[in-house]
This record gives sequence, structure tokens and C-alpha cells, in this order.
Amino acid sequence: MLNIGIILGSVRETRNGEAVTHWIHDFAEKRNDDVTYEIVDLADYQLPLLGQVVPGTQVQEAEASVKAWSEKMASFDGYIIVAPEYNHAVGGALKNALDHLKPEVANKAAGLVGYGSLGGTRAHENLRLIFGELQVADVQTAVTFSLMTDFENFSVFKPADYHADNANKMLDQVIAWSGALKQVRENAEAVTN
Repeated sequence: MLNIGIILGSVRETRNGEAVTHWIHDFAEKRNDDVTYEIVDLADYQLPLLGQVVPGTQVQEAEASVKAWSEKMASFDGYIIVAPEYNHAVGGALKNALDHLKPEVANKAAGLVGYGSLGGTRAHENLRLIFGELQVADVQTAVTFSLMTDFENFSVFKPADYHADNANKMLDQVIAWSGALKQVRENAEAVTN
């Protein structure tokens, strides 16, 4: 059985990402794939900025947060990243969180779900570059929700029905690639042992 993490990549208090994340989670669960899906909310991890000097009394808390984030991400075979687009790019909190990772996510697959004025597509393009460096295989099909057409008053999530087709294709790709890369990781581990 595969374990796929659905990462809510925004920490804003008034974020639209919660509704989007729960939609993709519920959609994935209803497919009855032989997959466990788990929502991981980036706001639950108080990650320091990479390289930031943390005051002495907060060092242990910061180290514990980074360790918990690292271990959670390592526990998955693949990911669905729910990414907001801010100022034509991936949000800073998500970028910082990914910067804390490398071996935990290497040789795993990721699908992209975005939201923003153009559906988060520019954030997706940023993430594809980042994933290349992290050795994460991002799949081709993405799900893109427009703030203008999929959100009433830019805040109440009401996705159009046509998104289901892309969601199914993206999930099919994430499952296939996650399964294949799990085998790659297991073979590499067997060789090193």
C-alpha cells in the first residue's frame, strides 16, 4: 500500500488552501485506490527560515519542528502539493519548508494542485524547478483552481465539475510513479545493505 501526503502549502490565517486540500483529499479517498492519503498542514510546523539564527531559548523548539517535518515527509511514498500562488510564484512558507528537505523526498513523486488568479500555474512552474533539485518526479497533469471562477467572492470554494477529470489523471500519475519509485528506493536499499 502506498502512503501519499497531501501537503497544505499555505500558512496564512485566511487561506483558501484548506478548502482545496479537503476537496482533493475527499476526491482521492472516494476513488478507493489501494492508497492511504493523509493531509499535512504546513501551519502545524513552526519551521524557522532556513539558516535563521534562532534565539537560545527557542533552539530546541525549532530543531524539534524541523525534525518532525522531516520525519513526516520521509514517511510518504509520494505527495500532492496544494500550492497557493503569491506574486507569480510559490508561497514563501512552502519554499522554506521544501528547503529543509532533500533525502527525505528524493526518488518520490509529486502531483500539483494550485489555486490563484491563474490557478496557481506559475507556482507549479516554480515547484517543478525545486523538485528537480530535490530529485522529486513531478507528474505532468495538474489541478488548477482559479480564484475568479472556482471561488465565490474569492473565498467560498465552489469548484467547477471539469476539475474532476484532471484530478483523476493527476492521481493516476502520482500513484503509478509513486509505486515505481518505491520499487527503485527498495532496490537501492537492498544493494546498499
